[in-house]
Amino acid sequence: MVRRIFLSLLLATWFSVDCNPGPIDDIAVDRYFIPKSCIREVKSGDFVRYHYNGTFTDGKLFDSSYDRGAAFFGQVGQKWQIAGVDKGILGMCVNEHRKITVPPHLAYGSQGAGDKVPPDTTLVFDLVLLDVFNRADQVQTKVISTPKECKRSVMRTDFVRFHFNGTLLDGSAFDSSYKRSQTQDSVVGEGWLIKGLDEGLLGMCVGEIRHFIIPPFLAFGEKGYGTEIPAHASLVYHILLEDLHNPKDDIIVEVMKASEPCTRKSVAGDYIRYHYNASFLNGITFDSSYQHNHTYNTYIGMGYMIAGIDKGLQGVCTGERRRIILPPHLAYGQQGAGKDIPGSAVLVFDIHVIDFHGVKDTVQVDITRKSEACNETSEVNDFIQYHYNCSLLDGTLLFTSRDYETPQDVVLGGDKIIDGLDEALRNMCVGERRTVIVPPHLGHGEKGGANDAGIVPGSAVLRFELELVSLQKGVPEGYLFIWLEESPGHLFEALDVNQDQQVPLEEFSQFIKQQVSEGKGRLKPAQDPDSVIIDMFKNQDRNTDGLITQDELKLKVDEDAEKTRHEEL
Repeated sequence: MVRRIFLSLLLATWFSVDCNPGPIDDIAVDRYFIPKSCIREVKSGDFVRYHYNGTFTDGKLFDSSYDRGAAFFGQVGQKWQIAGVDKGILGMCVNEHRKITVPPHLAYGSQGAGDKVPPDTTLVFDLVLLDVFNRADQVQTKVISTPKECKRSVMRTDFVRFHFNGTLLDGSAFDSSYKRSQTQDSVVGEGWLIKGLDEGLLGMCVGEIRHFIIPPFLAFGEKGYGTEIPAHASLVYHILLEDLHNPKDDIIVEVMKASEPCTRKSVAGDYIRYHYNASFLNGITFDSSYQHNHTYNTYIGMGYMIAGIDKGLQGVCTGERRRIILPPHLAYGQQGAGKDIPGSAVLVFDIHVIDFHGVKDTVQVDITRKSEACNETSEVNDFIQYHYNCSLLDGTLLFTSRDYETPQDVVLGGDKIIDGLDEALRNMCVGERRTVIVPPHLGHGEKGGANDAGIVPGSAVLRFELELVSLQKGVPEGYLFIWLEESPGHLFEALDVNQDQQVPLEEFSQFIKQQVSEGKGRLKPAQDPDSVIIDMFKNQDRNTDGLITQDELKLKVDEDAEKTRHEEL
């Protein structure tokens, strides 16, 4: 302090210095550098910090705050400094440079100041103002930009993450979260921060930018902080709020697009497939299933996901789009996850539910068109032809029989198609149409499937649109022919047309074809009739001599009964 320093000098020694060009009545002020921006001007009662060099009029240095490594601090108008400087500093702006020429009567007068300043000496002070504040000051807040939408703002006890650049009032930087590539994380209003920040952060929205000027008594006060923040320093913060939550927060669920109709909602234990975009509250994306070109597949409510998602996916409908906002304690907590998710980060998941199913789900059948005339329905071992469209529940078409010249055909129960489709094609009438939902454990399972027609994703629930085109009744497994009426009482005689006690293939074939044409019997469908009849003949020609005798001829039903009796014995 200029006055205090000089008054503490020994005044016993006086000497003459040729440094006074002549008496002046008042101070002379030379504002040789004025900053473009002046946030405030010094007035009486303000506290100021400034550096100075004190010289005589010949330029000889007698004192310097730079040499001591500490700026002068004092209150204007309260005799903390000599009268001339007290007067000459009025109206100064931070970073302004002034030369104040002070006559003796406004400096140390006829007494001088020890052996440093002779009596009746005019003094020149070259000042640069570093800081100015008043005890009546409050935090000065300027909103630089605000987000378009703000659903929530900072309140006391909230936990915030923010980026900042911190400077002194003269622009000297003391800290920056950007340089550390890490946000400043803190609870508001609980003494974790300086009082000025605690106050200034209140009411901020995520994405908002504010400029704060905090007086020293709401910052680090008389002690300062470390080597970067001196005592009595006003602080300037340029803050971007990145994140906000309260330790008492639960997840927030917003349904962006409902799915209608919704026949079933997900419950714990269901297996779900969904797409997602994951971002922070500031909108920056950190992950996306779309970028992986694959849905995220998992069980709900069984601890396979972070707690907030596990909870937020319960009660969804297939096709629904919802936003789930997760506080850190229901996401990755204080530790974060890898390099992409910082600690204490609120996460936002935009979810599109593709499908879900329970491990006990069955095939769902919805008959969309009934057949007017229906005398018989499809069942196991029947040969059918049908048209189909196969798609995912989100409408993505995977396969269609319309791509081929003829309908799809199959023998039901023959393990040639997925179990759910096989089941769904049963009990249908020709001309009937159905919409069918097949869970993956009755479809292509966890691994999915691929063929020339396309790819079925793993664990996909499938939707089939079916139309039964034709139906040929079948025969039981292991049979080539069945009787639709009672078989002839004397079957061999019926077969042996010329009564020569032996039946060649020609007689056998003629007889079987006649039974089929008269509706008395049925051959195994979906195969060449002559080939089936040849196989039947070979089964009866036990000695392979090309002829069937009465001893060789046995009905399959009798053979099966005989085998059963042997097994029982």
